[in-house]
Amino acid sequence: MSALRRLCALTLAAFALASIGPAGVARAQAKTIKIGFLYPVTGVFAAPGRYMQDGLELYLKEHNGMLGGFKVDIDVADSQGNPQVGLTQLRKLVEQDHVDVIFGPLSAAVGAAIAPYIAEHKIAALFPIVSADDLTQRTPNDYIVRTGWSTSQPTHVLGDYAYKELKYRKVATIAYDFNFGWESIGGFVDTFQRDGGKVVKQIWTPIVTPDYSPFLSVVPRDVDAVVCSFSGAAAVNFIKQYRAFGLKMPLLCQGNATDESTLDDTGPDAVGIITALQYSASLKTPVNEAFVAAYAKAFGHVPSYYADGTYVGAEYLDRALTVTKGNTADALGFIKALRAAKADAPRGPLKLDDRGSPVQNIYIRRVEAQNGHLVNSVIRTYPNVSQFWTYDVKDYLSHPVYSRAYPVCNACS
Repeated sequence: MSALRRLCALTLAAFALASIGPAGVARAQAKTIKIGFLYPVTGVFAAPGRYMQDGLELYLKEHNGMLGGFKVDIDVADSQGNPQVGLTQLRKLVEQDHVDVIFGPLSAAVGAAIAPYIAEHKIAALFPIVSADDLTQRTPNDYIVRTGWSTSQPTHVLGDYAYKELKYRKVATIAYDFNFGWESIGGFVDTFQRDGGKVVKQIWTPIVTPDYSPFLSVVPRDVDAVVCSFSGAAAVNFIKQYRAFGLKMPLLCQGNATDESTLDDTGPDAVGIITALQYSASLKTPVNEAFVAAYAKAFGHVPSYYADGTYVGAEYLDRALTVTKGNTADALGFIKALRAAKADAPRGPLKLDDRGSPVQNIYIRRVEAQNGHLVNSVIRTYPNVSQFWTYDVKDYLSHPVYSRAYPVCNACS
């Protein structure tokens, strides 16, 4: 067992011993559910990956270290945010460690890379973060449920908000040059252009880009706003360099760009950025306020969407294991139980559609300084948003998945 896996096991054991007590131990069932937790412990996504770990740990702490009445063994594997590494680690979890369920990963690219293996080996997987659109659209996977979101789900809303509420008519975009960037920008562009807006330039950057100045130098200065999609350390670097470059155009971004996991590192440069996402730590609901208080007490800082994601994902595992009485060998039966579950989550009411993807609130958020801290203040709520926005599902699926080539930029030179 690796040092990391031993640390995770000791942490969960400490939670259980602190909260179960002798009577709880007597009630615990003999069977142990082995969960393969695949997430980025190291690499460019390590900061949000830590919040994923914290969200899962908090749920287990609150539930006596058990899910569905069963003890759990968390087998950690580091994806490093790299598709090939993630696939190698998944093989180890399944073929050597013989886990019962896969939980994770973070990166959309890793999720897309491991999906065929999951189907081939018929193992149930819950994706609490991975958002790659086609996992539950044109190429749905019978063995995967996602409780987080689809990549373009919040940016469909952001594109509509930009045109109808902010009255923007002309934008440029800049984002990661891989499927997460393409799909999040694609959702914005599709809705914004259908509403009547013009996209005059699209710029794509490598996942690891220390210096954004060559890309920032070609951003048009005569646009109403610049739309971005970055996360983790990349988001911090991009926003700081955007401000340092002297660009004055407002920034509209996919919500990960100002996630609470990196917002303090970004600092005042983030103030005023408008984003869309399914979660904000500043959301004023009883469920979220209780979650934030418990999380802050446990870890010393507020949660991010990554923490909400694994916390809610753990709740879905809990409910499905209860319904199936711990039976994960029937992977399709377990997936069916996951898809039937609903939750009143920190992010708001949540249910899954018939393809295993969430229908949930999407929040328009603006970064503000409040009481000496930066927060994603919720300025508008769009309720019950599906992965297909307001579009006809059959028509939507007849088009290609969002990519570099689709939707076509309508005003690019």
